[in-house]
Amino acid sequence: MSRLLFFGDSLSFHGPDGPMPADEPRLWPNVAAAELGGTTDLVAGFGWTARDAYWSLVGDPHVWTLLPKADVLVLGVGSMDTLPSPLPTYLRQGLRYMRPDGLRRWARARYLAAQPWLAQVMRGRPVALPPALTVRYLDLILTSIRALRPTLPAVGVLPPRHRSPAYRGVHTGRAAGVTAISRWAASAGVPLLDLAELTGDHVIGGHGNIDGIHWGWDAHKVVGLALAELAAATGAKST
Repeated sequence: MSRLLFFGDSLSFHGPDGPMPADEPRLWPNVAAAELGGTTDLVAGFGWTARDAYWSLVGDPHVWTLLPKADVLVLGVGSMDTLPSPLPTYLRQGLRYMRPDGLRRWARARYLAAQPWLAQVMRGRPVALPPALTVRYLDLILTSIRALRPTLPAVGVLPPRHRSPAYRGVHTGRAAGVTAISRWAASAGVPLLDLAELTGDHVIGGHGNIDGIHWGWDAHKVVGLALAELAAATGAKST
């Protein structure tokens, strides 16, 4: 029986009709855990980059309680890092703190209306998190956990493709992200799950969520089974 410690973004808990509770069995982290005869401890959030995952590791006491129980570490972040972010991240995320409420709603609505056009005009740059920082935070997560659990198996992911109208389909940052993550993973000895290979036809063919980013249940199953196979190959226990 395996217990997965899974750091993820919204791809890990978003289905074809929207976000789901973490224990929804059709979500790919849970599909993988079920295939291994175990469970998943999901640590995730909307739009999370590798930096957000690292912050959760160092700042959330609940996460600390999960470390001794994990049989395999899943670094399921890095995908949202590659998406266009026309506003610097601190400004984009800071919109939620604007007051009064009417001003916050007005500013957010204007930004969401402008984002597709800005993503196209600026050719997908800047991205939510530059590739150099993505691999820096992935490595910080891995080395921090392995300081306590030196033999804990770990797997990672390569970013999927999208067809989101929120970005007018622009995803020029993906190639650089794939290259950086692949190089880091090779040096760190972390096998990777290629999400684009597994879900590309599903998403680009319009079979996933209407937002053009998240997946339908068929894709969740395919990715979950592939994750289980990869995790088992690293030495994760299975029934």
